[in-house]
Amino acid sequence: MLPQDKLNLILRRRDEIEGKLSQGATGSEFGALSRELSEIEPLCVTINAWRQALDDCAGAQAMLADPSTDRDMRELAEMEVHESGARVEALERELQVALLPKDAADEGGAILEVRAGTGGDEAALFAGDLFRMYARYAELHGWKVEVLSMSEGTAGGYKEIIASIVGRGVFARMKFESGVHRVQRVPATETQGRIHTSAATIAVLPEAQEVDFEINDADLKIDTMRAQGAGGQHVNKTESAIRITHLPTGVVVFVQDERSQHKNKARALGLLRARLYDDQRRSLDAERAADRKSQVGSGDRSERIRTYNFPQGRVTDHRIELTLYKLDRVITGEALDEVIEPLITNHQAELLAASGL
Repeated sequence: MLPQDKLNLILRRRDEIEGKLSQGATGSEFGALSRELSEIEPLCVTINAWRQALDDCAGAQAMLADPSTDRDMRELAEMEVHESGARVEALERELQVALLPKDAADEGGAILEVRAGTGGDEAALFAGDLFRMYARYAELHGWKVEVLSMSEGTAGGYKEIIASIVGRGVFARMKFESGVHRVQRVPATETQGRIHTSAATIAVLPEAQEVDFEINDADLKIDTMRAQGAGGQHVNKTESAIRITHLPTGVVVFVQDERSQHKNKARALGLLRARLYDDQRRSLDAERAADRKSQVGSGDRSERIRTYNFPQGRVTDHRIELTLYKLDRVITGEALDEVIEPLITNHQAELLAASGL
């Protein structure tokens, strides 16, 4: 049975927020209250719909229990019991999922890091394929992708590419992509048709806002330098590249993509904030870290989570033993949700089992 006290508390909180907003909340308070209201309003609608369905079902059952109910009304009541009962069951399941513990970062954006692993040039090409897959997936969801830094492979693709993905609910879906992705295919340079195995690592970090994680300027060592480029390309004559070292942790970020030093510094600070924020979340939330390990790997970049087998047109996610024979549509991002949705469902099922709801 759903916890009625918790449902009542949610409804009261909605009323409280609406009251504060109507009284003229301004500035940061207005933004925070508006965001919270947008998050709980759909849940409040579902709570009320569930309770209405319960009332409808109870009313129909009372009609069936009344011996004075005529035949026609009895048939209508039986139909209502069936229909409202189905609504109760569906809405109850929806509420159970909605009441599960939330990752505070789920609604925000993410920093995507793609790095070539074992496999030389083929690994860099695969890293490029993965980045394009996520970029297309983001486009299909209406999210914005902005490249923060990149290092191109000698034969194409990327040795490393880091991007910001901005949109609502990005981290909630993308966090399941962290880990080692493996590819099995015949490289374009292979003359004897042999299948090679290469890998790339994916890291997805929650994008922290300044209100989420504040960085002390005194803890930063900022170096400026000329941008570097392969073969003399993309090199500028001014010191626009930025390297920031966070002295307390030793975390270093380097950004050189923009001609403007100011823009590179802003991007570097955003990337640093995301990495430090994720480290803080991991250390402060042992429960989340354990859950992340069981779902998407420990984050040490050494665990294989998915294999893309081109000769067989097969994608296999090893965490939930899911296999799809539509690699062509997954690698373009069009069918990636068919992998991510089962991961989310499995994650929710395990949380439900643990919560006892």
